[in-house]
Amino acid sequence: MSSRTYRFRNVWLLEAPVAEVFTALADLASYPRWWRDVRTVARLDDDTARVMCRALLPYSLDLRLHRAEEDERSGHLRVDLTGDLEGFCRCRVAPDGHGARVEVYQAVEIRKSLLRRAERALGPLYRANHTAMMWRGRRGLRAYLANGHAGR
Repeated sequence: MSSRTYRFRNVWLLEAPVAEVFTALADLASYPRWWRDVRTVARLDDDTARVMCRALLPYSLDLRLHRAEEDERSGHLRVDLTGDLEGFCRCRVAPDGHGARVEVYQAVEIRKSLLRRAERALGPLYRANHTAMMWRGRRGLRAYLANGHAGR
């Protein structure tokens, strides 16, 4: 049974300088401090981290994120994902009024066997789980930046 590709696009509007937003997004180690669904981040090497995520549904995702692109000048970030999901996530951080606009695009396939077996029935719940996780990520990053934590 082959997994289908899930594609997600989110836009976050943040009242913070572009450089601070980019710095926070590029710093995977900081994610558990502001994104409650990112439970742990363990650095494996300069470009790779093991990340454990869990949102609303009763399962965790064990992921390896490998930095594929980090270009502050253009505002582009991209990580390749392996583990329970396989695919990529890319972000673009750009000026927007008095703050920053973050465009997040993800394309992933499920590799965790239990989740793949239930995919046909639970696919809509997986999407809802992702929506909740991204909403909480945006909310958490907004608070983190408002408290002056980026760049520390």
